[in-house]
Amino acid sequence: MFREMRRKKQVLSLEENIQVLNRGTSGVLAVSGDDNYPYAVPLSYVYHDNKIFFHCAKKGHKLDAIFRNEKVSFCVIDKDEVIQDEYTSYFRSVIVFGKARILEDDSEKRKAIEILTARYSPDIEKIHQMHAIDKEYNILCMIELTIDHMSGKEAMELVKRRTSK
Repeated sequence: MFREMRRKKQVLSLEENIQVLNRGTSGVLAVSGDDNYPYAVPLSYVYHDNKIFFHCAKKGHKLDAIFRNEKVSFCVIDKDEVIQDEYTSYFRSVIVFGKARILEDDSEKRKAIEILTARYSPDIEKIHQMHAIDKEYNILCMIELTIDHMSGKEAMELVKRRTSK
């Protein structure tokens, strides 16, 4: 169902893909938008238990698209170093394919926002995190992306650098 990557030597392992997702703080969510135009939107996320969680407002283009078609993709760029004299970039990225769903159950929604908050505010006391969540809780929507497939790739130069050590 999902295409196999052509450049097999550049494929990241599952563990490396997960490391990229755990290091990243933003990615681009792609959905089937209005009039069948793709809609890709950058957003903050957290990877947790083979799922990706993100928040948004309770109305908008992203939610409308997910209601119409739950199938989405999500891309995280881990590295993008432009090497001018080689006319290339040394890159590393991961693309996730999966199904997005709006968390309607209050306990699921609460758990997801707590995981997201802890990811972005690890040095803030838990009590302060909970107060911040409580303040905005009723106006936010939490989305869970269940991963069906993921693939990662890096520039051949990074592969060579890693395998020569």
